Amino acid sequence: MSKRPFIIACIPAFREEASIARVIVKTLKYVDRVIVCDDGSPDMTAEIAERLGAEVIRHERNLGYGAALCSLFKRARELDPDVMVTLDADLQHDPDEIPKVLSPILRSEADVVIGSRFLADEGRTMPRHRRVGIKVITELAKTVSYEGISDAQSGFRAYSRRAVRLITPTEYGMGVSTEILLKARENGLRIKEVPVEVDYRVRRPSTHNPLYHGLDVILSTVKHMSIRHPLIFYGIPGAAALLIATFFWVWTFQIFATTHQVVTNIALVAIGGTLVGLTLLTTAVILWVMVSLIREVK
Repeated sequence: MSKRPFIIACIPAFREEASIARVIVKTLKYVDRVIVCDDGSPDMTAEIAERLGAEVIRHERNLGYGAALCSLFKRARELDPDVMVTLDADLQHDPDEIPKVLSPILRSEADVVIGSRFLADEGRTMPRHRRVGIKVITELAKTVSYEGISDAQSGFRAYSRRAVRLITPTEYGMGVSTEILLKARENGLRIKEVPVEVDYRVRRPSTHNPLYHGLDVILSTVKHMSIRHPLIFYGIPGAAALLIATFFWVWTFQIFATTHQVVTNIALVAIGGTLVGLTLLTTAVILWVMVSLIREVK
């Protein structure tokens, strides 16, 4: 007789006293335990969650969506569940779709499951500006994680025990969603997407400025790319800078050989290109060595 899987739900929440009760009550139908990270809410979010039997992790002040997920992942590793599911506290995600997100992991088909908003109706119910923004971010995320994903920013996900143990998010901002996918790929985790519906008619569909959200994700992705692939990220621009500098050095010497004069502007470009190129190449090598050493230690 097989053992019943231990399933937990992790819910990041900020100022969600109007919806957190419904989310917890509906979620408890499908999981064994609900953990809420109250990210410094000034309202009754934490108190309501506790009264309904959820375990509550409290942040003294608002640290961000990523910080809430970091705390939830840490607690999940302590509990060591068979499956962890994450969903939003504002009812955009329907808890009744939790079984759909859990299913591939329970069937041992995946380690990470993403509830994609673009598989059901291609995101037609999503506000246009958000749809365009998520598409752009997803295309960027594909370059550092999984090529086949359609929704890199969905917070409705499920993780196997192996994924929970191997993924340690560190980003405090919205870039955490991409960071998790990047680390999942680095650890060879299997990923799958399932279609889910999202309700954008909720009371507060988003507390984040779309421009800030997009910039945060892009900067986070670029940061992780620079750390994990320094020879490419810094080395290629460095080599290009030295090639440009070489061209201007040749030009400078040609003019000097003909006129016995140094054209200051051309010489300055040559000097500047050389300095930039050497700095980037040095940075690339130093980071590459450091990353290699850290990987060996692990």
